[in-house]
Amino acid sequence: MDDITRLAVELGESLRALGAQASTAESCTGGGIAEAITRIPGSSAWFEAGYVTYSDRQKNVQLGVPSELLERFGAVSREVVEVMARGAQARSGARYAVAVSGVAGPDGGSPETPVGTVWLAWADGERLFAVRQQFPGDRGEVRRRTVQAALAGLIRLVADGTLE
Repeated sequence: MDDITRLAVELGESLRALGAQASTAESCTGGGIAEAITRIPGSSAWFEAGYVTYSDRQKNVQLGVPSELLERFGAVSREVVEVMARGAQARSGARYAVAVSGVAGPDGGSPETPVGTVWLAWADGERLFAVRQQFPGDRGEVRRRTVQAALAGLIRLVADGTLE
């Protein structure tokens, strides 16, 4: 069993023990977090919904990210992933949510947001945590590390109620 599958199994066990559900809001991973979760038999008991919002338009339409926020801060920002996480939580009714937006490469980076930059946000009730990561490697590696970080953060949030 690979590391990502192990993380998804652990997340499922934690959520099942609480009788809680999670949802995902993904951009740069293109549904990879939801795919990892749904590898696990019985995940329908603890996984509510996955939103793949690759374009800014879909971040707005599916998750309620205001166009003005996207224009002001860009899709790869704390402000946007926080609204994505809250949008996934609100629209799915899941207690927990994770959101990711980043530059997986090989193109698309800038001096302010180089390739490998990823913002992740996790939500639980009123609590919201966000972190910027800089992952090394090619496109596949950046996406893989993002999925791992997203799942690991959800596990910590479910277990401890915090990421700090």
